[in-house]
Amino acid sequence: MWRWFHQWGSPKFFYHRSGALIPVLALASGLILGAGVFWGLLIAPADYQQGESVRIMYVHVPAAILAQSSYAMMAVMALISLIWRLKIADAAVQTVAPIGACITLLALATGSLWGKPMWGTYWVWDARLTSTLILFFLFAGVLALRNAAGQSQTAGRAASVLAVIGLLNLPIIKYSVDWWFTLHQPASFTLTDRPAMPFSMWGPLLMMVVGFYAWFFLAWLIRLRHELVKREIRSDWVQQMMKQ
Repeated sequence: MWRWFHQWGSPKFFYHRSGALIPVLALASGLILGAGVFWGLLIAPADYQQGESVRIMYVHVPAAILAQSSYAMMAVMALISLIWRLKIADAAVQTVAPIGACITLLALATGSLWGKPMWGTYWVWDARLTSTLILFFLFAGVLALRNAAGQSQTAGRAASVLAVIGLLNLPIIKYSVDWWFTLHQPASFTLTDRPAMPFSMWGPLLMMVVGFYAWFFLAWLIRLRHELVKREIRSDWVQQMMKQ
């Protein structure tokens, strides 16, 4: 296990092995998202209460789920960076942050568009909405700290500490609808409970969630590989690769 851990922690090993995943993820994300959009926007029925506006769900829900998952992933990488000082973990934190921030912003924007016909307003200082906005600021803060002083170790550690502390916000986002009175509806579906909506609606929603994850890992791998080459530009393996 430790041999595997240290192998994938090597920038050279990770760069060469991860390249095979990019075409697979590109094909998977394109096919799954394309099918999910077609099913959700053109085939799935409208909701009997929310009407056609419910179709925003097929973008908002996957974005909201991925926003929290990507932050958890970033925090785990930050913890690894703090404990084991792996270069690739620090690079992972830096490259996840902008993608996670964009996904969180998408979740906030689509949630506001969905909230207007449902609540009569684009924004309320609701517990779920406010904690998600804090999540966006955490992503932005990690990115700002990491870029504050170039590639210095101090900047990397400060960003990693903030990322780990920010984990406290994730259970607040998840359980905010249970802990406080909130306009935001409970989770559309969970892994432990039977979906309240018919398969014709949760089927495309699940497909979009999977597609979003495939796209996220594709975008992250591309950014991470680019960052590793930039950081290791003087190393022998990068110089040899550039000569080929």
